[in-house]
Amino acid sequence: MHRPSRRHLTVATALVAATAAAVVVTTAAGASDTQQQAQNAVKGGKAKNVILLIGDGMGDSEITLARDYTVGAGGRLNMDKFPMTGAYTTYAVHADGTPDYVTDSAASGSGWATGTKTVNGRISKTPGTDKAVPTILELAQKNGYATGSVTTTELTDATPAVLASHVSDRSCQGPADVAKCTSDTIAAGGPGSIAEQSVNHKVDVLLGGGKQRFDQKVTDGKYKGLTVTEQAQKLGYQVVTDSSGLNSVKAGKPVLGLFASGNVPVEWTGKAAAAGGTDPQRCVTSNPNRPATTPSLADSATKAIQLLEAKQKQRKSEQGFFLQIEGGSIDKQDHAADPCGQIGETAAFDRAVKAARAYAAKHPDTLVVTTADHGHTSQIVPLEATPPGLSSTLVTNEGQQLKVNYSTNTPGQSQEHTGTQVRIAAQGPQAYRVLGVTNQTDLFTTVREALRLR
Repeated sequence: MHRPSRRHLTVATALVAATAAAVVVTTAAGASDTQQQAQNAVKGGKAKNVILLIGDGMGDSEITLARDYTVGAGGRLNMDKFPMTGAYTTYAVHADGTPDYVTDSAASGSGWATGTKTVNGRISKTPGTDKAVPTILELAQKNGYATGSVTTTELTDATPAVLASHVSDRSCQGPADVAKCTSDTIAAGGPGSIAEQSVNHKVDVLLGGGKQRFDQKVTDGKYKGLTVTEQAQKLGYQVVTDSSGLNSVKAGKPVLGLFASGNVPVEWTGKAAAAGGTDPQRCVTSNPNRPATTPSLADSATKAIQLLEAKQKQRKSEQGFFLQIEGGSIDKQDHAADPCGQIGETAAFDRAVKAARAYAAKHPDTLVVTTADHGHTSQIVPLEATPPGLSSTLVTNEGQQLKVNYSTNTPGQSQEHTGTQVRIAAQGPQAYRVLGVTNQTDLFTTVREALRLR
């Protein structure tokens, strides 16, 4: 049985004392948690469940922009209310192990999924030798935990892919997409594309977009000639495509929810940033291209928690579950310099954070962590600024104007990630491990220690 190191016990003891002395409950302007909740988060111990929430591309600027627009400069989002907050570094590495200062989502996700940094574009494999590294989800499964992944992107996109697949290149999403992963194909004796691996892993709950990948036909092996969706059904999955189907699934059998052909349509729309700026605009908080039957991220997260908990109760298991929830299109709207799309997706992610914290409030043996995989391009700048890139002026819910700028690439090109450290916050057993400035790979250790994974 794993035992915490003397160093961590000493740190935890010191933090309990420091928290008792220092935690002050503030006013409605933005109290995080009560003193007792903060002290509980310091104590350590074993978690029954872990809920990991990833805002893709959600750096401090993205959080601040969503906060200013939706709840005001003096307000607080749900993700602001965790008792323990720190930062972690996000760099990738080159094949020789030297730092690559700006990561992509594949390398960053592989970092927390495996505890090993890798090269940009690679999914849960070593940087130099291209060998598969066990993931936190795989370890959780081996230790009897139920597992799930929820996203607003394609289920085969980088962040969900890192949990239950190992490929040389993130582009190898379906059986027809494996040109850059010839050694990973089933024909070459490998595990197949990301879609094939995801269902072969029998992850209990998979909810997101990417139906187009699962509609591709398997070209080799046991399921040759079937689509990946048909392969999933052969493996016992209940396949659903909308809110009604999701609400009707039975607990105890794995669920594959495919709610869009590609990425799930965003919730908000508005004018993209432009060279020279835009007229002041209010965001449109409904998207005519998003079907009404599409579940929200919060709804998918809530249902995933219910299904995972129910499965373990049916099994009468002492173990709980591991669930990753991704707000994936914060990043994609940042790339597109679309502030309204970006804010709407951050707000949707924040509602998923609220759902996770509501569950944890009733189940304090749940570790909840929220963070990002990397920083991104948006910056809040003075109204009088004339930035050289793309900008947009928004009218916030406080009735004030705010200018957001995108200048990490030439106008007309996709805006880029940044190499900045990003926020990580937590509550529950082992939450104190996120304090200070840590490394992205340390998140793997935090989850492993919390669940006592062998």
